[in-house]
Amino acid sequence: MSNLKGLAFLLIILTGIIFLQTSAQTSLTISPSNSSILVDVSQVAPPDALDPATGFYVQDGPLYQAIFQELVEFNGSNYLQVVPVIAQNWSTTNYENWTFYIRHGVYFPDGVQVNASTVWFSFYRTILMGQGPGVANYIELLFNSTQYGQTGYALPWGVAAAIQNVTGLPTTKNATLAAKVLASILSHFNAANTTIQKIMEYPYQAVVVKSPYEVEISTLEPYKYFLLDIASWWGAIVNPVFIDQHDGVQPNTPNSYINDNGMNGTGPYVIKSVGPSLSEIVLVKNPHYWAANLSNIPAVAQPGHIPIIDIKYGLSHNARVEDFATNQAQISYVSLPFLQQMYSAYQYNKYVSFDQIFANLGYEAAVFYIAMNTQIFPTNITAFRQAIVHAINYTAELDIFKFQNQTLAIEYLGPISPVFPLYNEVMQLDKLHPYTYNLSLALHYLNEAGYEGHFYVVLPNGTTIGDTNGKQLGTLTIYALAPVNELEQEQLTIVQESLQKIGISTSIQYVLPSVTDNWITPNGTPALIDLGWFPDWPDPIFQELIAQTDVLYGGISGDLAWVNISTLQQIYENLPFLTNQTQQTLEVAKVYQILYQEAPYAWLPNPVVYYFVQPYVKGFVYNPFIGYYYNLMYYQPYTVTISTSTSITSTTTTNFVTTSTSTVTTTPTQVTSTATTTSSSSSTLLYATIGIVVVIVIIVVAIVLLRGRGRGGPGF
Repeated sequence: MSNLKGLAFLLIILTGIIFLQTSAQTSLTISPSNSSILVDVSQVAPPDALDPATGFYVQDGPLYQAIFQELVEFNGSNYLQVVPVIAQNWSTTNYENWTFYIRHGVYFPDGVQVNASTVWFSFYRTILMGQGPGVANYIELLFNSTQYGQTGYALPWGVAAAIQNVTGLPTTKNATLAAKVLASILSHFNAANTTIQKIMEYPYQAVVVKSPYEVEISTLEPYKYFLLDIASWWGAIVNPVFIDQHDGVQPNTPNSYINDNGMNGTGPYVIKSVGPSLSEIVLVKNPHYWAANLSNIPAVAQPGHIPIIDIKYGLSHNARVEDFATNQAQISYVSLPFLQQMYSAYQYNKYVSFDQIFANLGYEAAVFYIAMNTQIFPTNITAFRQAIVHAINYTAELDIFKFQNQTLAIEYLGPISPVFPLYNEVMQLDKLHPYTYNLSLALHYLNEAGYEGHFYVVLPNGTTIGDTNGKQLGTLTIYALAPVNELEQEQLTIVQESLQKIGISTSIQYVLPSVTDNWITPNGTPALIDLGWFPDWPDPIFQELIAQTDVLYGGISGDLAWVNISTLQQIYENLPFLTNQTQQTLEVAKVYQILYQEAPYAWLPNPVVYYFVQPYVKGFVYNPFIGYYYNLMYYQPYTVTISTSTSITSTTTTNFVTTSTSTVTTTPTQVTSTATTTSSSSSTLLYATIGIVVVIVIIVVAIVLLRGRGRGGPGF
């Protein structure tokens, strides 16, 4: 009985103190302050030009993709597949002769319609202008490198014969005349002119107009990657009328007006305004977009969703952080050491995780390096280059790419990027691995180089290495592109400190891209250059291996080390055009063995590509060869549900004391309203009252049951 009384007393206490846990939910919807505008501040430098026949930098890609279109384009993020855009379809039987059938009804914003002659005009203009995009992407495909080297003119193959056949002018024997006549045709382009028609229809040339909507493009050699080549902006189909009204076409000459002011293409966006020094470019949806009401077009050609795209180039680090953190910009970027700073500043960081705004796009087809000019002292000494590649502390280089216990970079042995399967196949065949940090081996090679080059160096401990009868090696300058971020500065510091350990003193010289345009001869190219190479289309042989190690591409065209090895050049003559993949891989393996010993480059880590993107931006599709697609992006307000746990304590005097903690869950929704906050906490008191009553009832029932059980006694 005493036990029953004690239990009853305890239950009475419990009825006096009742603890109830309730929860309230608050939702926060994150959306743009203006749903009609997308602000992109991610590009740290402005375009080098607004003409797709001249612009040749990575930051040009998203802009050009929005304005211009090509016969075929990459299938979104799939850079190994193309889809028809201006071309309705195409065919080839031999990878050498490509027939394209042009869509009917494609036109520029001013009403000029695209047909086969527009394609002929566009390709010939890009090649004849002789700028980076045309030369780098069509040499040995649509024009002959030997003729180009001898005459200085990039002439589409066969065009001189076409002009001579129709006009009688001796253009096959006079490249200057051929270039001038072609420039005149392009600058006064009239597809209805009988003479121009006959020239375009001449069958033995790079581009042939077969009918009003049929064009044939023929390469000098069968080349299976040709469609991937023309899928980027050097394959853009441009407006002959606009160009002829604005300075026309001149051989080996950029169009200054278009470079500074731009021109509209057939794409989903048009240029509204261009800021000073290309610091800001505003795009608006093309009001006369030819594909606006079509349903049978590929996704990359669909009309834009967001009416206005505001691209702000070259903003300061602080501006890029602040604009994104305060939701004024939708896309941004900061250097890797500042990733945490960006997230810490982000005003929604309590509700949105880091991974929800950090778009990690993985590794891209690119290599980064210290190029060593093989034609000038002292980097013309193979042992000296071997000393450098083994002196760099690659572990320290990788360490600066660490973030949250992950290393956002990889090591490799260029010039082929490790994203291509060919890279691993060749490395396994050759049993090679990236150069490693080996100080004793570096000193061995440097001592050998000193005797060969009659110089010596003094190590930090005072030891002399090399030929003491020669001259002491002076300070070497490493050239790098300005502006540089903190990460690049750290990389260069590690290189400097590494080389200092073997007695090589260096300084850093920052130069603008315009300076690099003068690196066109071995003697005009510095001995050491910190740079990177991004292939223009996904061919690891033609666009990476050959471009960086064939003297035909010497200097800023790709081979900054001025590699000039006759054995390699003989292999390169046919290598990109081999159709037997096994044979091709074996040939590349031979090349890699040679390059490993020659060591023309010291390869630096390849970092992941990333951007900061607001969580309500959908359709962010990235392609490493053109960037991202503004027309695929759209807004979908992002709702954050905040679950608030509330502890309510009730005493016999009915006083309430409340404490709360919050947990956050996020769920994407289709909400279309602007940022709002809603709460369900108004019903908390009602739920608490009901809960208290329920608990009291349970306790009373328990007491009754316990009393009945007690009366039964043991053994009941």
